[in-house]
Amino acid sequence: MLLRELQYAALGTGFTCLATVLGAALVFFFREELSGGVQRVFLGFAAGVMTAASVWSLLIPAMEMAEAAGRSPLAPAAGGFVLGGVFLMLLDRLLPHMHIGSEEAEGLPARWKRTTMIVLAVTLHNIPEGMAVGLTFSVAARDPSSGAVMGAVALALGMALQNFPEGAAVSLPMRSQGVPAGRAFLCGAASGAVEPVFGLLTVLAAGSVTGLMSGVLAFAAGAMIYVVGEELIPEAQLGEHCHAGTGSVMAGFLVMMVLDLALG
Repeated sequence: MLLRELQYAALGTGFTCLATVLGAALVFFFREELSGGVQRVFLGFAAGVMTAASVWSLLIPAMEMAEAAGRSPLAPAAGGFVLGGVFLMLLDRLLPHMHIGSEEAEGLPARWKRTTMIVLAVTLHNIPEGMAVGLTFSVAARDPSSGAVMGAVALALGMALQNFPEGAAVSLPMRSQGVPAGRAFLCGAASGAVEPVFGLLTVLAAGSVTGLMSGVLAFAAGAMIYVVGEELIPEAQLGEHCHAGTGSVMAGFLVMMVLDLALG
């Protein structure tokens, strides 16, 4: 059973990683980086997708799973959610990284190249995405006949939709700053490679302890909401007029909600 769960998780996270790689490949066709307004729209869309996914694809299934096992959903849902947020907060404080457009690095001091720290900044919020997709496909592997399979597919599609521009948002600014196209592409692609890694590791951790899956689903939700509140929404609201950022958050939420309701 665990082998099948890992195979499903590898398929789902591999798909979302591929979307990042394809987005990074735009560096071979364009040299100019995305405008500030376009970046805010993409960031807002990602925030909306991740927020909706946290509710419909992670928290609600976590509570239903706990109730099906005869347990109260409060402890795994609330406890896992809090722990997920704390986990990402610690990574944010410890891992040296630099956001696109920023001049100051965050995390522990490090003499790493700017390009390396920009890749690490994107990698930070790809970690909970990989966990979420890996876990939902793992749940689907346990009962392929249920609607869980289509729910997992909906989540993967939603994540892929926001990963494509994310890959471009890493590679194109590097290209415009004089980084060779091949290297810029590899940096953008590498930011998505963390999704399969953490997706599979999370499935292994959840599968090693009976009854842990509901808490781990909530953990992934908490990690994603931390990223949304800490990074995506604040950056989507930069500038004098933030209507585009707000609208894109709502659009991302709507798209993910429709995908989950239509497919899941």
